[in-house]
Amino acid sequence: MTLRLLQHVGADGTRSVIAATAERAVFVKDVDSVRALATKAIADGSDLAAAVASCGTGASVDIVVELAAGRIVSPIDHVDPAHLIMTGTGLTHLGSAEGRDKMHRAAADASKQTDSMRMFLEGVEGGKPAPGQRGQQPEWFYKGDGSGLVAPGAALTMPDFAEDGGEEPELAGIYLIGPDGTPFRLGLCLANEFSDHVTERHNYLWLAHSKLRQASLGPELLVGTPPEHIEGVSRIHRDGALLWEKPFLSGEANMSHTIANLEAHHFKYDLFRRPGDVHVHFFGTATLSFADGVTTREGDVFEIEAAPFTLPLRNTLTKAAARPLSVVTL
Repeated sequence: MTLRLLQHVGADGTRSVIAATAERAVFVKDVDSVRALATKAIADGSDLAAAVASCGTGASVDIVVELAAGRIVSPIDHVDPAHLIMTGTGLTHLGSAEGRDKMHRAAADASKQTDSMRMFLEGVEGGKPAPGQRGQQPEWFYKGDGSGLVAPGAALTMPDFAEDGGEEPELAGIYLIGPDGTPFRLGLCLANEFSDHVTERHNYLWLAHSKLRQASLGPELLVGTPPEHIEGVSRIHRDGALLWEKPFLSGEANMSHTIANLEAHHFKYDLFRRPGDVHVHFFGTATLSFADGVTTREGDVFEIEAAPFTLPLRNTLTKAAARPLSVVTL
């Protein structure tokens, strides 16, 4: 039985957790966040399914209706956004190097292998190590903190200086660091990692700049062992019509790295094992509308869906107004 967890905010601001299976969705008693539920599971030495059973469940709820009403928020958050850390890896999926290679080859000698292709091939060679062995180190980037996490259905806002705002349909691992510094994976979410591909294309050393953008998670946290194979569809709607659509694959069967290897290379750093912190780690994608020549614009709607998640992730693209900035000497 596949368990999915959602976070709900009522009209009066009351927060709740919803536990959903193929049969029904119900409110979980005695907890007001997935983080609180996970904290209980860690303290009890159990897992999330057992924690739900321990808390007990209440009234049934229609998650489709609640999502449409805007009462379903991101499936993980933190009361202090600075203690939610968003990071990610790229060039992790079979086929993911093609689009990146196109971007970077424009600024490089076409007769030479780009750094992106070299890193991808190194991942293919060593990204799935045997148990107990250290695998190839993946690409890694910092995305931001919890202030940049956008709820499903809300707008993804690119800054006024952005060159582009493009979707990245992928999976994200959700983690809570236990009291002794142990990272606990709570599950997986659908995600739109949302990046500035024009900035990245200009110079691959600007990748760090291109990733400092908002991101959005799908409504559901999928609990348990990650599926080996996930098939999804990424779409862009413009003015009520379908502009672009393409399938995408994820899960370890379609990746050049194991999830365990990506996790090992992230959590090997002491600063990412601070008790109480939440981590959202994006696992990468192989499908981008930008690679197909699509130029997004304000008002476009990104839509990502994939089984076994039952609810889609939708976000509208907007752009922030210019805001003057000056540094003041004290």
